[in-house]
Amino acid sequence: MTRRSDFRELPARLLAWFDRHARVLPWRAPIGVARDPYRVWLAEIMLQQTTVPHAAPYFQAFTQRWPRVEDLAAAPEEDVMRAWAGLGYYARARNLLKCAREVAARGGFPETSAGLRELPGIGPYTAGAIAAIAFGERSAAVDGNVDRVFARLMALKGEWAEEKKRLAAEVARLVPDERPGDFAEALMDLGATICTPAAPNCMICPLTDMCAARAEGAPERYPVKPPKVAKPVRYGHAWVYRRRGKVWLVRRPPEGLLGGMLALPSAVWQEGEAPEAVPPSKADWQALGEVRHVFTHFTLRLSVWQAETPRNPAGEGMWADPEEETGLPTVFAKALALATGGKVRRR
Repeated sequence: MTRRSDFRELPARLLAWFDRHARVLPWRAPIGVARDPYRVWLAEIMLQQTTVPHAAPYFQAFTQRWPRVEDLAAAPEEDVMRAWAGLGYYARARNLLKCAREVAARGGFPETSAGLRELPGIGPYTAGAIAAIAFGERSAAVDGNVDRVFARLMALKGEWAEEKKRLAAEVARLVPDERPGDFAEALMDLGATICTPAAPNCMICPLTDMCAARAEGAPERYPVKPPKVAKPVRYGHAWVYRRRGKVWLVRRPPEGLLGGMLALPSAVWQEGEAPEAVPPSKADWQALGEVRHVFTHFTLRLSVWQAETPRNPAGEGMWADPEEETGLPTVFAKALALATGGKVRRR
């Protein structure tokens, strides 16, 4: 087996593999062609906490509707939030628009990871990825895929927070002067397609003889992370007003969870036990059942009720056709699907 000190061979070997096996993705330019910083940034923001297959149609829709950062910067927030619906982590969408407006005002993206980190919604990984891929800066981009690859290469067994620092330093050391962006994308591709979480395909990995975890015989054991803490459960109610085939939607407050998004009227979500079902208005409410949805920090159990109403409910809102409405966050799309007997509508 190649010793760890021979990681100096890793960049050239990985790039040679990437030249043959790079994934074709809607935000990627062909190898050797300059990357558009706007497309790189948009893809990286969408891919946070989201899979490539799920993000791809959103990316295509955004770039068709807003092909330049200046176009996105000029978009109304309501349009951006509606187009984002279903991607989750909605604070990203609000920061996306803030960032686009700041970049447009500056006249372009900063070309360094340090400058990029000054923008809304851009953290260390995203800044490193954009700087390397779009601008050729020799910066490291360490995401979950890269964590897994290097945890296995180095067979890291210690406390995970400290081991992450070690592997990040190793990645930064190995970033080549030439093609740093391709190096970043090659590591992402290796983790996504070969060095996968449950069943790494070591037989075709270009780095297999460098891998300490492979030498031990059980690479899938890595990375060694602390046990996950069970998420708390919150409970709530959602109210589906119906009239002549349409449903009543409201817009959530601009700040907070799902801020600014269209939604069904909903009671406060609380931990411990389900709150009393207190309808927002008098009607013949029918209990339909419960939908469950997992957020970053908690699981939601939402009881769904429906009623026919001859008039508009109190407060601001709008009547929408449930067969055409695609602007709802997933949790409310699930509740609406329960009420209408349809499916969760997504792109």
